[in-house]
Amino acid sequence: MTMGLFSRKKRNQAEEVEAAESTESTESTESTESTGTVEEVDQLDPRDGRELEEPEELSEQDDDSEPQEAAAESEESDEEAEDDSAEVPRGEHLEDGPYDEADAPDEDRIDLGGLQVPTVDGMELRMEVDQRSGAVTGANLVLGGSSLQVQAFAAPKTRGLWEDVRRSLRDSVVSQGGTAETRSGAFGTELITRLPVKRADGRTGYRPARFIGVDGRRWFLRAILTGKALGDPEQSRRFETLVSRLVVVRGTGAMAPQELIGLHLPGERPGLDQIRSGPLDPLARGPEITEVG
Repeated sequence: MTMGLFSRKKRNQAEEVEAAESTESTESTESTESTGTVEEVDQLDPRDGRELEEPEELSEQDDDSEPQEAAAESEESDEEAEDDSAEVPRGEHLEDGPYDEADAPDEDRIDLGGLQVPTVDGMELRMEVDQRSGAVTGANLVLGGSSLQVQAFAAPKTRGLWEDVRRSLRDSVVSQGGTAETRSGAFGTELITRLPVKRADGRTGYRPARFIGVDGRRWFLRAILTGKALGDPEQSRRFETLVSRLVVVRGTGAMAPQELIGLHLPGERPGLDQIRSGPLDPLARGPEITEVG
């Protein structure tokens, strides 16, 4: 297994995740034992679609090929999908997680503080670091040309966050001219988005992403999958298995709902170099949402 680089992305917004459920939010989008670069990113609210890193491929379309009617139809179908969303039997390729720390089985994992990530051969880990505060805001797990961005947030004792977060994300994507569709997935209802992106030749492309949300014990995990795995069922199942092996370390301290659970860089390991680079091109980020990249 190789431990990936750390990359540093520049934050577009300085504000932290707010506790109010009414605010729109953002945040975005790696570990094995190889090399790394630390990228800087915005502190994300779990509901926001901003800061999604650019996946390997964009779908190409002319500016007029994705009319507003399509976004409206997508929004209507999303509402229907949410109403009809029945639980899908848990796939045999999945473990019992993502786990709360108290329930996690013994396994070799990379300790990132609020998250523990299983070690996987060939996986690269990239950490997102806020340039101003130095705080680690997310982890991106990269495998075979696809990437999964994972973040954990505090949640109330009595209710989950994913339903509200999903609706806010959908509204945000549609308001930007994209499409968003809910569907039943490996972990329940998921959100599939396509956000318009201006290409160098002036045409409009669409950047796809798959949002997975899991409500846990006083925590909420958000994962954003981008890249080749979106069109490859086998690779998609590989990332689903990875999500089911994650561990969330919520801690016992008081936290406001939707507050980002803190992360830190992995400890010193042989062959792991922490390389801090300048901010990335903002166009390399996905649908104004944090992405795994």
